[in-house]
Parts: sequence; structure tokens; C-alpha cells
Amino acid sequence: VIVGSRAHGLASPESDTDYRGVFVTPTCEILALGAKPKQTAWVEGEPLPAHAQDTASGKVDDTAWEVGHFLHLATHCNPTILEVFAAPVEHATEDGRALLALLQYVWHPKGVRDAFVNYGVNQRKKFLDNKDGRAAKYAQAYLRVLYQGDTLLRNHYLPVNLRASPIYDTLCRWRERRSDGRPAFTVGVVMDACEEYMYRIEEAWPVCKQAP
Repeated sequence: VIVGSRAHGLASPESDTDYRGVFVTPTCEILALGAKPKQTAWVEGEPLPAHAQDTASGKVDDTAWEVGHFLHLATHCNPTILEVFAAPVEHATEDGRALLALLQYVWHPKGVRDAFVNYGVNQRKKFLDNKDGRAAKYAQAYLRVLYQGDTLLRNHYLPVNLRASPIYDTLCRWRERRSDGRPAFTVGVVMDACEEYMYRIEEAWPVCKQAP
């Protein structure tokens, strides 16, 4: 599946293409004596396939999880994992499409509350620290993940393309810069917007009736 800014509707001409996937390790490799099968596979900075060269920056970030590890993380409501279930599909086998249909069976309200809030807090720290000089990126991620968690709890679906969402204009505005080079937002504005969705999650999860 395609994730990141291209899936969220926030890509710029310089944006990389971010892929996420699931692979299956043969049973004989799992059961072999001394086996240490891979749980993840990661490729960063590789050239894109030829068919995608005209639509992206020419680079790809590709992460995949072994199916058992993937489902384990899914039952803990990891936001990165749950987004895979709802993201635009680039390629899927028959088993892959069956896997994508499992979203409703793996998430539960408290897990979403814990995992999405914790992810948001992590993004907040990076935002306040201006990690790698990319405060705007982490401000966007902070708000996005809380909005996704709130929507999942209230409406039982996880939004990936955010163009029609109430936060889209805000996310776009936060990546702009003033004429003097400063970000077009203040710390207080970001904190207020994100705290609102933090409160919404705290209201929503105790009354959400979803059962895994």
C-alpha cells in the first residue's frame, strides 16, 4: 500500500513515495532449528519503479512486516499498522486482500486510545524539539494521528486521504513559511488544535462499542 504524504493528500513535488507491505515467511524457515526469521524488511532511498518515475521524486521508502508480527502489532492498535489496512493498495495477492479485510476484527477502543495518543505525544516531542529542523512535519503528524484515532473511535473507519477532512486546510497551512522564513504557525496554535483532538479521544473511547 501507499502511505505517507501521497496517501494523505499532502505531497509536494519533492515528496518521496512511502510503501508499506506484508510478507509471509515459509513455515519451514520458522520451524527450522536455530531459526531467526525476519520480522521486518526495510529499504530506504531506492529508485522508484519506472512507471512511477514521472509522479514522484524518484525515491522510495519501503517497509514490510512478516504477517504474524504485523497482526500482533495490529491487535495492539499501532497507528502505523492500522493505517496499512485502509491505505491505497498498490498491489495485493488474494491473501493480501483477505488480510486487508481484517481491520474491524483487530482494533479495540482502549488500544486505539493508548496507541494513538502515545504516537501523538511522541510527535509532539519531536515538534517541540524541532527535530532535524522539521517542526512542521511533526506538527502535521501530531494532529493527523489524533484526528485518525478520534474518527476511528467515533465512526469506525480510519481516514487516510485527508483532503475532505476538517483538518486538511490546517495541515496545509502548517507547512507554509512566512516571508522571513519562519513557520506560518505558532507553538500555541499547534498545541491548541492537537489538544482538542486529544480531549475528543478521551471522550470517545469509553463509550465506543467496538469489540475485536
